[in-house]
Amino acid sequence: MSSTELNGIALNWFKAFNDKNLERLLSLYHDNAEHFSPKLKVRHPETNGLIKGKKALRSWWQDAFDRLPTLHYEVIRLTSQDDRVFMEYIRHVEGEEDLYVGEMLEIKGGLIVKSSVFHQ
Repeated sequence: MSSTELNGIALNWFKAFNDKNLERLLSLYHDNAEHFSPKLKVRHPETNGLIKGKKALRSWWQDAFDRLPTLHYEVIRLTSQDDRVFMEYIRHVEGEEDLYVGEMLEIKGGLIVKSSVFHQ
């Protein structure tokens, strides 16, 4: 995929997330997509930070949207190459310290097949 296409998917991801549009967000993912996040590891230690499939993604993000109604991501930079886009952004939640985040999306056939979140 071209950098323009990869960045477009990433920007659609941010739009869906910030709009809390779960269906649009999930439509960007392959049915068997994997997602790794340090926050998953903390909130659901049994996952060791990794979930698989849209059902698990739906549950994870619906919980986040319900718990954190002011959650918003501010895009800093997108860097894309081959079938990956690295997203740098700031996680804003009212009443919490801002968190600088890096996230890698691996994309095949126009859908996200794997996402990995990096932060302290």
